[in-house]
Amino acid sequence: MMQAFDKEGLVVPITVLFAPPSYVTGIYPQLKQVQVVSSGAEKRKLNKALAGILRKAGLKHNWFRFKNLPASELPQKIGEEVKLSDVFQPGQLVKVRSISKGRGFAGVIKRWGFHSQPKTHGQSDRERAPGSIGAQTPGRVIKGKKMPGHYGHQQITVDNLLVVKTNAENNEVWIRGAIPGHYNSWVYLEVTGRKQEFAPLAEAGEDDNGGKKEN
Repeated sequence: MMQAFDKEGLVVPITVLFAPPSYVTGIYPQLKQVQVVSSGAEKRKLNKALAGILRKAGLKHNWFRFKNLPASELPQKIGEEVKLSDVFQPGQLVKVRSISKGRGFAGVIKRWGFHSQPKTHGQSDRERAPGSIGAQTPGRVIKGKKMPGHYGHQQITVDNLLVVKTNAENNEVWIRGAIPGHYNSWVYLEVTGRKQEFAPLAEAGEDDNGGKKEN
C-alpha cells in the first residue's frame, strides 16, 4: 500500500497490484467467453492437457493460471496478449477476492474483539479468557459460539473498490483502499460493470491547479 494525492489535494490510500502478462488460450463463441492464462511462479509439473493448451498457444511451461473472461472487448486470437486497457479503466468498480493473512491460533480478544476481564477483585490470570460459555438450558455449548481458534487464512471478498489508475508500462493496477491478503499473494479482480466519478490522481510535479510547478 501507499498514498497519493488527487487533483483536489486530498490524500487517497492506494493498493498497487501487479498484473502479470496474460494471453488467450481458448475461445468459446457459444459461451461468449475466452480462456486467459496468466504467468506466475513456475509450476513443477503440468499434466498433458495443460501442456497441450500452452503448446498450442506458443507459451512456455511456467504459464499455468487459467481464467475464463467475457469475450467482449478482448482479443479473439489464440496466443494474443490481453492488455490491461482491455479489461480495466480508471473509474471502474471492481470486486476483489483474496486469501486473508493467516494468524494461527488466536484467542477471543484478537479473533473476535472481546474485552478483557477486570484485573482486580481477586482474579489472577484470567483477564484474556472468554468467560462463561454455556447455559443451564440446553446444557451444552451452542453451535457457532465465539471461541479461540484458527484465525485468518480464509477467502475474503470486498465489493465496490475503485480503479484509480492503470500503468501499462509496469503492468500495474491502482486500487483505492485496502484489500485482503499478504504481499505476493494472488488477488482476483472482477469488473462489476459499474463506474464511479472520482478526482484523478495528481501527477508528480503538478500544483494544486493541475499546472506544472516552476523551479
